[in-house]
Amino acid sequence: MSQVSIVTLLMALAFAGTHIFIGRLDFLDRTPRNGWLSFAGGTAVAYVFLHILPELGGHRTAFAEAISMGPELAETLVNSLALLGLSSFYALERAIKISRSRSRQMGEGDRIESHMLWLHIGSFSLLNVMIGYLLSHREDMSAGGLALYFIAMALHFATADFGMRRDHVKAYDAYGRWIIAGAVMLGWLMGMLIELPGIAVGGLFAFVAGGVVLNVMKEELPEDRQSRFWPFAAGAIIYSALVIGETMLVTG
Repeated sequence: MSQVSIVTLLMALAFAGTHIFIGRLDFLDRTPRNGWLSFAGGTAVAYVFLHILPELGGHRTAFAEAISMGPELAETLVNSLALLGLSSFYALERAIKISRSRSRQMGEGDRIESHMLWLHIGSFSLLNVMIGYLLSHREDMSAGGLALYFIAMALHFATADFGMRRDHVKAYDAYGRWIIAGAVMLGWLMGMLIELPGIAVGGLFAFVAGGVVLNVMKEELPEDRQSRFWPFAAGAIIYSALVIGETMLVTG
């Protein structure tokens, strides 16, 4: 196993650990929203806009060559996949809210129907498989690039996990966290064994970018969260500075 493979394995294990042990950080789950969660959200969003989305530009060539289209059309297609990722997770959140409302109307309390629970877990597991796979298939496999990816995704997982655990605490603690943690490890293993074409890797990047943006913003924007702007802004600014610094070192 190469040194890079060992590093990405450790990163995948850390991601899995975030899912498994997030429940022990109950002090973060309060209203008004804990500043560290808003900081994590700002960091994840900054990573998407300053690292993943610009990196998608490098994949438009693979799209153009694979489908024999112009660069402008290829770029539009890549961005459309990012929009698809955002829209897919927005649809999931709407379905969960409708399911909870339906349960209340039927006198079953504030709960999510069982089939929606499995859809929620399954959707996040699929996203985790993609994120785990991309650990070993990124354009920037430098130490700095991997570190930035790890920080942003770990903080994104923390934010998303709090939201999922709030929706169904018992199911998440009993088996949900293990399924989601296993998904990121499965993604890493697939990355070691399967080499997807460039157009497929670019599509994964785009879809993950859209999903991350929606999952972060849905946690920060609702009024009942009483989210904090300045920690969110601090996370975005600090992480942006790290990305810019890393870019200057690479290009300088």
